[in-house]
Amino acid sequence: MATGFFALLDDIAALMDDVAVMGKVATKKTAGILGDDLAVNAEKASGFMSSREIPVLWAITKGSFLNKLIILPIAFLLSAYLPWMITLILILGGVYLAYEGAEKIYEFFVPHEHPIHTEEKKAKTEEEILIQEKSKVKAAILTDFILSIEIVIIALGTVLEQPLLTRIMVVSFVAFIATIGVYGIVALIVRMDDIGYKFVKLSKNKKNFSFYLGTLLIKALPQIIRALGIIGTIALLLVAGGIFVHYVDFFHHISEDILSNIPAVVKEFIFGLIIGFITFLVVSLTKLILKKIKN
Repeated sequence: MATGFFALLDDIAALMDDVAVMGKVATKKTAGILGDDLAVNAEKASGFMSSREIPVLWAITKGSFLNKLIILPIAFLLSAYLPWMITLILILGGVYLAYEGAEKIYEFFVPHEHPIHTEEKKAKTEEEILIQEKSKVKAAILTDFILSIEIVIIALGTVLEQPLLTRIMVVSFVAFIATIGVYGIVALIVRMDDIGYKFVKLSKNKKNFSFYLGTLLIKALPQIIRALGIIGTIALLLVAGGIFVHYVDFFHHISEDILSNIPAVVKEFIFGLIIGFITFLVVSLTKLILKKIKN
């Protein structure tokens, strides 16, 4: 009896070791998409009244947990009964990520004005502000749902050869850490300016350490969000390119035979960029044709 019990403990310890090792690999693989997730959510969680930032962020965080509770069981069922679907979803997700990265680059170099509606210029009542807030939260949760699918599928793609229990534990761990880590960091970022104002107030407008630190935090917030956007865009293309190189034979052969002397990170960026702009061109032309047909 005792021998069986200790053997069970050994099996559990071995399983946890496997989960720890594979969890590290899966987290590394999803680092790129997590960077974009962080940038997107930092942008979406900012712009609210100071008193509403944390409640709004908490509402988005709860929505993110719900998203993963929906996605995880479906992903595990697919990996158990239709594993080829995981690879297909992974490739389609790579195309979407490449498209999103290309679109951001296009909008950066070809900026366009967003029309300001007349009703946005008017002063809003508290009820109207809350309605707009709910709308923004729903949009943020929808974006999180798409990014969560990618995080789960990419993590799952790294452990497809492992037993089902290991897959469940590793991917659930990555999904949990992704939510806590991303929204925890976002909470710190969106409160930077408020912390800065408190430091400035504490200094009583005297130019001491507290004043300079507070001023630095206030000025740094928009720069950090902008930097995260750039890093997130690069990460999108790298993640997409990595998916194409590892899961599409055509790109894998080009990578190994023709571009063998180029560093892997450069190859992944190139593939992501090319596929992204091809997809962006196809989507843009399709939208233009549909618009003309409608008119």
